[in-house]
Formats: sequence, structure tokens, C-alpha cells
Amino acid sequence: MSDRRLKAEVWIVLGLSLGASGVYSLVSLIRKATADGGLKGQTATLNASQDNREVFDFVYQVLGIGFALVIVALALYLLSADPVKERVTERIGLDLSRPRHDALWGSLLFLGIGVPGLALYGIGRLLGITAQVIPAPDTSYWWTVPVLVLAAVQNALVEEVVVVGYLMTRLRQLRWSTTATIVAAAALRGSYHLYQGVGPGIGNFVMGLVFGYWFHRTRRVLPLVVAHTLLDVVAFVGYLLFADSLGLK
Repeated sequence: MSDRRLKAEVWIVLGLSLGASGVYSLVSLIRKATADGGLKGQTATLNASQDNREVFDFVYQVLGIGFALVIVALALYLLSADPVKERVTERIGLDLSRPRHDALWGSLLFLGIGVPGLALYGIGRLLGITAQVIPAPDTSYWWTVPVLVLAAVQNALVEEVVVVGYLMTRLRQLRWSTTATIVAAAALRGSYHLYQGVGPGIGNFVMGLVFGYWFHRTRRVLPLVVAHTLLDVVAFVGYLLFADSLGLK
């Protein structure tokens, strides 16, 4: 594939997914920063209820998760068209050939990123550069926790496959340097978290640098999916279960 077609492919994939999210997040950041009270007085709600009727809320939540994964399928499909012998899942390390290794390193990455991330969020709130993040809906049903876990898995797959596995592979094929590739992927990751404020944008940029370097050294995405899933499960489910007792609502 020519460089021109490869660049067009990358722009299309990002325009259909996280690149568009980055643009919307930047606009959201500007809107919140210029509102009364600034960022400190704003909220960013994740996994909000989709309907006031339980059955339709459930249907919309599941449909949203399912359709969000289409971009993952597209990225894998496009990578699979490259003239290489390896299967695409083996090529980017999304296979189950090393489950214990991937689970262990994913857990360690989670611990290394999660605790500093919470600290950065707290500092951002104190400095007034981070909105209050509400990770779970106010109304919960018997299926809310399983759906939140599914949402965490979906987020992890979309971000790690598209931003790390797909984008970094394509940028290297376009002969970008290792440093430029890692920084570009990290900048994209930070951009689509800006709707939460400057703090989460910076925190996710740093997370992107760590994850990008990991992928450069190991060529394995699955540990990153594990780490990201754990981060979101703790944030989503932890907030749902303990927000009241911790005075976060």
C-alpha cells in the first residue's frame, strides 16, 4: 500500500473513532473552562443512563457497547490485509498465547498507573483544572455492574487496539521515528480525555507514553487491555458501590 493510501486510511479510522472524540473533547474543555465557575464547577458524566425506562436503558447501553467495538474490528481487518504471514492478533499481541504473563504485567501496569492517576485527579480538582468525574449512573439496576464491566472492556479494546496496536503500527510503516510514534499516540489518548479537564488530559498523555513504550518493546497489546480494563472497572464499579459512603455524590 502506498504512503498516500496509508495516510488516508489512518485519517478515516481516526475520524470515525477517537480522533473525532479528541476534537469534541477539546471543544467540551473550552466550553467548560469558559462557563461560570470554570472547570472546577463542571462535571463529566460517564456511562450515563440512556432512558428512564429500565428495558430501554439496558438495550441502549448494550447496543452502544456493541457498536463501539466495530471500530476495533475495522482496525484489525485493515491490519490483516497487510502482506505478512502472522495473524493480526499475533502481530499486535492480542492473542491468548501468554495468558499468565499478560495478566501479571497487566495487573502491574494497572497498579503503576492507577494510583498516580487518582492522585493526579485529586490534585487537578484542588487546582480547579479538572471537572468532577461521575463514572457511573445515578440509577442502578441488577444489570448495572455487569454492563459497567462490559463498558470497561469495550473502552480498553477500543483505545488499546486503535491507539496502540493500529496507529503505532501504521505510523511505523510510514517511517515515523519511535519517539514520534509514541508521542503521537499518547497525544491522541490525552486529547479525547480533555472533556474531563486538563488534569486527566495530562494524566492520560503520560499513560499513553508508558503504554506506547511498552508496546514498542514487547509488541503486545493484551497486557494494556488488561490494565485499562482494571482501571475502568475500579473507577466505574468502585464509584457505584462506594461513592455515597465516601461522600463523592
